[in-house]
This record gives sequence, structure tokens and C-alpha cells, in this order.
Amino acid sequence: MAGGTLPATVGVIGRWERIKAYVEVTKPRSVFLLVFTAVVPLLVAAHKAGATGIQVLTALAAVTLACAGANAVSCYVDRDLDAAMLRTCRRPIPSGRISPPVKALYWGLFLFALSLVLGWRLNPVACLCLCGGMIGYVGIYSLWLKRKSAWNIILGGFSGGLPALFGWVAVTGRLELLPVLMAALVVLWIPNHIWSLAIFYRDDYARVRVPMLPVVTDMAKALHCLLLTVLLMVVLSLWIGYLGNWGIIYWATAILLGAVTLVLSVYIYFRPTQANAWRLFKFSSPYLFLLFFGMLLDTWLR
Repeated sequence: MAGGTLPATVGVIGRWERIKAYVEVTKPRSVFLLVFTAVVPLLVAAHKAGATGIQVLTALAAVTLACAGANAVSCYVDRDLDAAMLRTCRRPIPSGRISPPVKALYWGLFLFALSLVLGWRLNPVACLCLCGGMIGYVGIYSLWLKRKSAWNIILGGFSGGLPALFGWVAVTGRLELLPVLMAALVVLWIPNHIWSLAIFYRDDYARVRVPMLPVVTDMAKALHCLLLTVLLMVVLSLWIGYLGNWGIIYWATAILLGAVTLVLSVYIYFRPTQANAWRLFKFSSPYLFLLFFGMLLDTWLR
């Protein structure tokens, strides 16, 4: 293995540790944020169009299982990279807590198959959204572009927006402009989130030859692209506020969070240090969560 790896765990792990490993391989933090971006359009659509409690619970279970399954499959695909990177070498597969690694693949496919059953019970469009997420994340990103092109995040990132789209169509059964824009917001958020992390772990990505944009191109060019995606993301958040006819809570949230994100992005543009990249990365997840929470809160308090 490449430098920076840790030896696989030796010995037999207990039942609780094994359960924890199978939960961890689904990347629960990632699942939580993606599912939350589905919850908001789901509840907004339910509020507007009406939905039964069974519909809402089925949709939540379907999107949770789909995100967890896709993450587990991607961990299997990326097991060699994870073993070679300092940031990921303690994950369940490279650490030996899931062995042989193919068990993670079977686990992920099982979870995803369950999600498709639930998605089909909702409507065919919802089921297609779940399929698109797996194809985009595992097929386009992990298997095809991640190791080959600096466009990996841009072209493979559309899958990150599909949970938001799923949340809406799970209730309505149809595509509309507002949920498409919500999904596009998440897609534009992904480069900011991943590229700032890649700047912080630039040497780690370079060692395993993963061509993230900040690793394979001039830093000034990479920061140009990062700043552009952030600017588009903030503008889109305001368009969503207008189109969704949200009130003061959403507008205040979008303007305040957008201003902070732009300040952090401009600051790293002029001072491209690892510390500034880490600040931008750490703020990116709360930005997305709080922005969607602002939509939800605004809807509830009308």
C-alpha cells in the first residue's frame, strides 16, 4: 500500500463493534445532510399538496436507505484510495473492521434495493430519482471520473441534488421548477465543500493521484472556480426565495449565510492557506443545513 496507511485491525471484533462498522461505512453524517435536503422539499410539498403520514415516512425511509446504500458501495469502490489516504485509512474497510471488503458491497446493494422497493411504492418518478443518485455517485463519480478528471465533482455532483428532488416528487409525482432549483443549489454547493477539503488535504490527494481541481491545476485557477460556484450558489438561493415566495425567515437566513460564505471564499481567494480552506469547509455543511432549515421554518410559521 502507499504511504500513510495503517495496518488492518487484527483479531475478532465484537458484535457491537461490527454493527458500528456497518453503520459507519454508510457515512452517517453525509446521509443526515443529504436526507435533510430531501426532508425540506418533502414537507413543503406535503404542506402545499397534502400527503399522508405513510407517504412521508415511506419517502424518508427510501431516501435514507438509498443514500446509505450508495455510500457503502462507494466505500467498497474506493477501498484502495481510502487505505492510502491519512484522512480515510481508519474507515471500516481499510481498517479491517469489515472483512472481506465485498461484504460492504453486498450491504450497500441490499440497502439500496430496499430503497427502490419503497420508492416504487411512492411513484415511478421518485424511484427514478433514487436510481439516478446511485448511477451518478457510484457510476459517474466513483467508478468513472474520480480518478480520471478534474471535472469529477462537477459532472459527478449532480447526484448530490437528487435527494432534494426526490423529496418533492415523492409527494407530488411530478417535476417542477422549484425543487429543480433546490437540487441545483446542492449541486453548486458540492464544489465549495469538496474543493476546500481538497485544498486542506492537497498532499493526501496528490499522493494517491486523485485529480481534484486544486491538486492538478494552478491554485489561482482553482480558487477562481471555487469563488464562481459560491457566487452562483448564493444567487440561486435568492432566486429560490423569490420563486418559493418565502418570507423574512428564509430571506434573512439566505442573505446572512450567503454573505458569510462569500466572505470566507473571498478571503481564501486572497489568502489560500490550509487554515482558511478548513474554515470554509467547516462552514459549508452548516450553511446547507441552515439554509434548508430556514425554508422549513418559514413554511411552518406561515
